[in-house]
Amino acid sequence: MHCLHLHVRILMKTKLAVVPLEIVERCIYVVRGQRVMFDSDLARLYGVETKNLNKAVARNRARFPGDFMFRLRIEEVVNLKFQTGTSSLEHGGRRKLPNVFTEQGVAMLSSVLRSERAVQVNIAVVRAFVRLRELLASNKGLAAKLAEFETRLAGHDEAILNLFAAIKAMLADPPGPKRLIGFNRDGEKR
Repeated sequence: MHCLHLHVRILMKTKLAVVPLEIVERCIYVVRGQRVMFDSDLARLYGVETKNLNKAVARNRARFPGDFMFRLRIEEVVNLKFQTGTSSLEHGGRRKLPNVFTEQGVAMLSSVLRSERAVQVNIAVVRAFVRLRELLASNKGLAAKLAEFETRLAGHDEAILNLFAAIKAMLADPPGPKRLIGFNRDGEKR
């Protein structure tokens, strides 16, 4: 489930303040129709322990309504683990179900976690969400244009098929006896 194992270790060792968007984008999942990030992934990005991040959120619970943060249900965790190929909760994993944060919840984390790294991580996360939103919007536009193109071609397909049918009919032998056209050698008309 964790998207950041190696990447965050590298970032923490080098003390980079700027988190690459590609790393953040890999940590965004869709749950209940919303793009979210796991508390554990955010904690790694912020350079804190997951339990400390969740304690800070619990101390400021009023800042995190249900549309900013929610706890996953067991079936959602199992489904995500199946999709991402990670170990189960029973084998050394978490004791509690993870919290996930929407874009607004991540932005609210900046008011709870007050370090320079937290500010930089929040900027990167917000940019990643914006970039994903732009990609989705452009894909919707592309999908609409493709549907329009398919509709237009469907009409052309029918017209082309009718044209081919007319050409085939013209090339086919007409029914009945053939009437000869032209003159005989003798100069008589046939």
